[in-house]
Amino acid sequence: MKAMEAVIAVGGKQYRVSPGQVIRVERLPQAEPGPVEFRNVLFTNRDGQVTVGAKALAKAKVVGEVLGHGRAAKVTVVKFKKRKNYRRKRGHRQPFTSVRITTIEV
Repeated sequence: MKAMEAVIAVGGKQYRVSPGQVIRVERLPQAEPGPVEFRNVLFTNRDGQVTVGAKALAKAKVVGEVLGHGRAAKVTVVKFKKRKNYRRKRGHRQPFTSVRITTIEV
């Protein structure tokens, strides 16, 4: 079991994080390298002591540092209808920000 872990919500997704972990989140406006704070903490666990709830976690935050920005691997989307001469091919690369989690404060 990890000594301290938390669940944070960033960009419409939830991430289970612990200090020292590197995560890829939706693109953030922070410059690289630099600090970033996540205030939307949903859950914390410190050596089996679980804290859940908006009131209990109102002042909780997860602090990290921005390592860099990038774009994920290309995803190809193909639309095709047989016998109708309809073909569409489109690619997409999702932008992301790499963040190293430094501390979890409750």
